Amino acid sequence: MSGERRGASKRGAGRPRAALLDGAAELLREVLAFQFPADAVVSRYFRAHARLGQRERHVLAETVYGVVRNLRLWRQLAQGAPEGSAELRLLALGWQGDVASAGFAPGLLAWREQCLAQDLSGLPPAVRYSLPDWLASQWQRQCGAEFEALAASLLRPAPLDLRANLLKGTREQAREALREQGIDSEPTPLSPWGLRVRGKPALQRSAAFEQGLVEVQDEGSQLLALLLAPRRGEMVVDFCAGAGGKTLALGAMMRGSGRLYAFDVSQARLERLRPRLARSGLSNVYPVAIRGERDERVQRLAGKIDRVLVDAPCSGVGTLRRNPDLKWRSSEAEVPRLAGQQAAILAQAARLLKPGGRLVYATCSLLEQENQQVVQAFLDAHPGWRLLDAGEWWRQQQLPGPLEGPWLRLWPQRHGTDGFFAALIERNP
Repeated sequence: MSGERRGASKRGAGRPRAALLDGAAELLREVLAFQFPADAVVSRYFRAHARLGQRERHVLAETVYGVVRNLRLWRQLAQGAPEGSAELRLLALGWQGDVASAGFAPGLLAWREQCLAQDLSGLPPAVRYSLPDWLASQWQRQCGAEFEALAASLLRPAPLDLRANLLKGTREQAREALREQGIDSEPTPLSPWGLRVRGKPALQRSAAFEQGLVEVQDEGSQLLALLLAPRRGEMVVDFCAGAGGKTLALGAMMRGSGRLYAFDVSQARLERLRPRLARSGLSNVYPVAIRGERDERVQRLAGKIDRVLVDAPCSGVGTLRRNPDLKWRSSEAEVPRLAGQQAAILAQAARLLKPGGRLVYATCSLLEQENQQVVQAFLDAHPGWRLLDAGEWWRQQQLPGPLEGPWLRLWPQRHGTDGFFAALIERNP
């Protein structure tokens, strides 16, 4: 046995091949049931199998996520496999470790090589890029010639983006602190706070993370805070705060002054904000669990708020690089229901603003029904409001590349971020 193999065994990475393959099949079956988000299923599996080594966890997670990303295509290809269960065929196509020593039958390995080498260009785009028909159809209509570039970008894993907490140091100081921990990063091209990390390091055990010098946040999400542009001393509301990534970015822009309310209907999500808030050094954030957009604690702030961020609940299809199971857990029928919910949230959140106040309506969706159509319906029903030009803001920030129209639309294939939509709306003075 080599020294490397002996070291791997000490870390729990020397399990018999068949056991690791059986574990992968078990995990894949649980994920493909699509009863719960894939990340929650994987985390639960790893907690239940605490003896798995870091290398094994990496192989299992990357393999399973690869299958989910390519599920429609690989299921079609798997019909021609000479042997093996449905899970085993999919695992053979997506295995992210040493496939020769993983324990697959020789016939399955030979079939795998043939599959991965064949020309797939004759397949329908929805199959080739593993998208549901309804989603492929909508994006083909919206994106035209750029559809395939978008679809291909969503098959690639998302990078790990961080936001430097300027309350505790500059971006370069954060980068140097990470480098001292052996974590390489580079400045993101759009956000002045962003760092893009190479690989998948143990970030949460680094001093830079523990001390609040950096927070995990996609670069596109950072731009939403920049677009709202809260100022020191203002009254600001993050209306759908969730676990608070954007809340913390807004608070840093306010330099810890003023009042920043973090509203969310989920107490559990807000609980995840608390340790992040403690690391951040902010003292102006007030997390509030509300019953809904008409909660009396919301109503009491009507007409008093300077700026509001509405990161509305949505289909989440702009995040398929990191949440590929969403395309299989969502349906076209859900989109109109979500649009109705988004319209109701936007209308109530807008009531908080004082004259001259500004609101950013945002989603991590790339569907017009959740985005432009919601905003336009609001503007049609509220003549006292106007849409500001996000393209002009983009130019003022001296960000690279043109921005089309009045909306902020971030595309994975163009900007390297998650897919985001945002509209900047102002209440007339």
